[in-house]
Amino acid sequence: MNKSDLVRSIARSAHISKDAAERGLNGLLATLAVAMQEGKRVTLSGFGSFSVVDRAPRTGRNPKTGEAVPIPSRRVVKFRPGRELAVKVE
Repeated sequence: MNKSDLVRSIARSAHISKDAAERGLNGLLATLAVAMQEGKRVTLSGFGSFSVVDRAPRTGRNPKTGEAVPIPSRRVVKFRPGRELAVKVE
């Protein structure tokens, strides 16, 4: 499912226009991004939680040559599904 499919599904299930559904989805995504940029954890009850974690620097390998390649530290988004979502996906 891509973003336009999601907008169409939201509009259908909420009985609103596609424009309103897209504005709502864009607002949600922007709010999530700002919260995570600030280092906050975002929890959506029944769905899951998003958080930002720091990955330590490490050494990887170039698969073609086998040469060691340094991988710098970085911040990444981590998603942990909620119990209800995990049960639905099983």
